[in-house]
Amino acid sequence: MQHNAYEILGEANPGRWLITCDHATNHVPDWVGGGDLGLPAADMERHIAFDPGAAGVTRALAEELRSPALLSNFSRLVIDPNRGEDDPTLLMRLYDGTVIPANRHAGAAEREQRLDRLYRPYHEAYAGLAGRRNDTVIAAIHSFTPKLRGRPPRPWQIAILYSHRDDRLARPMIDRLREEPDLSVGENQPYSGHLPGDSVDRHALAHGRPNILIELRNDVIATPDAQRHWARRIAPVMEAVLAASGL
Repeated sequence: MQHNAYEILGEANPGRWLITCDHATNHVPDWVGGGDLGLPAADMERHIAFDPGAAGVTRALAEELRSPALLSNFSRLVIDPNRGEDDPTLLMRLYDGTVIPANRHAGAAEREQRLDRLYRPYHEAYAGLAGRRNDTVIAAIHSFTPKLRGRPPRPWQIAILYSHRDDRLARPMIDRLREEPDLSVGENQPYSGHLPGDSVDRHALAHGRPNILIELRNDVIATPDAQRHWARRIAPVMEAVLAASGL
């Protein structure tokens, strides 16, 4: 099902998982700056605008796990669905050294319009899917850039992020992945897994739902074949960890 703010895949799928992708696309709606944030095309292809490769992994995981998926249909630079409404980074004016021209002077009315037309419908859909059954497990899929400007390279191919409030799936997932000799696995890298008001906080932690946040370095999921490969690799680990948890 396609909506201006989101896409739902496999809504009737029987699996317990809900696979989400908050930063699925770099799309800018035509009512925001005429569909242009004032950035060069090269910047819109960077991680500042979306999570490259994450949407493909999300789609493939939904198939592997026979579970529904929810993907955003707007760039994180338009408004970031993985932030609380009171978060100062909800509407970014500067990201990784790049000024966002269309956001530089965006005022309260513009912010509210983006919330009403994109952010809030996305989270309404998220809440509906998460509440479709009482044993939903949330898996949030993201990707990260191999290196921020002026920062050291990031060595991990995959990282598992979690909140101190719920590590029931994350810690065993990390342990299992670290058994793979070819993987460098990050734990709460390249940043902390807990941000008050973010999507996992809002739809998993607040309701006691088991959850896991998977970050993949975007150069290892740069092609559709690579995205499918990682989904096939991750899905059995997710299922084994969930089964062993007894949740």
